[in-house]
Amino acid sequence: MPDMTTAVLDFPAGSLILSRPGTDDPNLRAWSAADELLLQEAYILMEAAPDTRVLVVDDQYGALTLGLSRFAPDVVADGAQLNDALAVNARQNRGTVAPEQIYSWLQPPVGAYDLILLRVPRAADYLAWLLRWANGALKPDGIILAAGMIKHLPDRSVDVFAGVVEVQNVSRAVKKARMMTCGRGEATLDGWPGTWKGYGLELELQSRLAGGLEHRDVRVDAMPAVFAREKLDIGTRLMLPHLKSVLKPCAPDALVLDLACGNGVLGLSALAVQPDIEMIFSDVSSQAILSAQRNAEAAFPDAKTLFMHADGICGDKSPFELILLNPPFHEGGVVGDDIALRLFEQASQSLSETGRLIMVGNRHLGYHRSLQRFFPHVRQLDASPKFVVFEAWRG
Repeated sequence: MPDMTTAVLDFPAGSLILSRPGTDDPNLRAWSAADELLLQEAYILMEAAPDTRVLVVDDQYGALTLGLSRFAPDVVADGAQLNDALAVNARQNRGTVAPEQIYSWLQPPVGAYDLILLRVPRAADYLAWLLRWANGALKPDGIILAAGMIKHLPDRSVDVFAGVVEVQNVSRAVKKARMMTCGRGEATLDGWPGTWKGYGLELELQSRLAGGLEHRDVRVDAMPAVFAREKLDIGTRLMLPHLKSVLKPCAPDALVLDLACGNGVLGLSALAVQPDIEMIFSDVSSQAILSAQRNAEAAFPDAKTLFMHADGICGDKSPFELILLNPPFHEGGVVGDDIALRLFEQASQSLSETGRLIMVGNRHLGYHRSLQRFFPHVRQLDASPKFVVFEAWRG
């Protein structure tokens, strides 16, 4: 049975048994006190106006969606993990129904809402983007309820709210969470420069015309929910020089996966080395997929590419000859290796007989021991004071 934590959430209409797939850490529940605040206030508003059209933004594991099930909310989430979590948790709670469609930023919902419930993200730019998007999706007299854990609120959150929406009320702290009640503001995404930010990356390409190497600067942009969107992550920087040697054995049309791709910088660099491979970009974040797609199509418009919004490795494209990975190392504010372990296991089951996993990770997390749980062969390729690059294979 997959790892998961399970606990009971009490809310105004009753209780929910909620599981959080992918971890057995009891500190990582499927909801937070911020969800409790949102459900409590939403029920006050919606019982007085049951025809309210409501949208839930970035529910993580179904607490808000299933808690408001009787009101049939629309749901949009950046993270693909919500789909599986909803399936698990809806089965555990009679009388709750998961929506037929979970929207993402690849295909956001269209329409005017009376009420939008929003979990405040940790990144200020993503909060600003969400609030601007919400202004465009809210009726003139609509309400935004936004809540988060106080220790995870962005440093500039007060300024972001004040500059984008009409703040009507800020709740007192309850169980270390706080909620903002807001009206629609004038700021929208139209013309806002914060949607895309990035950096230049020098790629060394094989010149088909001149027969040698050429250097080309490409732009690597990303949307606000994407990790390290304004500068190259130092772990990735350590891994990039090793791509040439690990890609050398790859034949034309070999399947290569950029797993947890973010802005796609590893996949872009792989295409610069071997333009004839089939490059697949996968990430749990829909904004990451939009970013990787934009960058790949701009830099390598003729490359064979595929973009997958997924929580880990899924689909029928394996086995892969090469998987490139810089795994997330924190979840819900807790540093750990739960996500990496799950991705290592999936990678070990998705490689060809000669396939390799190339990954970079924080040195203090001891990934060499974790990799040995799933791969008979693990070799260190590089190291710095903070990061280590490993190659792992089965055969």
